[in-house]
Amino acid sequence: MYSILYKKSVEKELIKLPKTTKIQIIKKIQALRDDPGPNGSVKLRGSSNLYRIRHLDYRIIYSIDSGVLTIFVIKIAHRKEVYKNI
Repeated sequence: MYSILYKKSVEKELIKLPKTTKIQIIKKIQALRDDPGPNGSVKLRGSSNLYRIRHLDYRIIYSIDSGVLTIFVIKIAHRKEVYKNI
């Protein structure tokens, strides 16, 4: 089972989201503990270990460290803004 770490900015991004969306996104992130590469997970081009999953119009960007069994959530944002400054 993988452990999940969050970048500090992710916590701020989550606070801004509507309550139902926030709950659903947190459930998707928690599901990554058992399966870090679920259906719909896409490896981002141009990076060595960044992946994304979708939830409605939001994207969750994360990296996987298989050696330490850790998932690091880097960014959660609307699809128009998520790929800026990764």
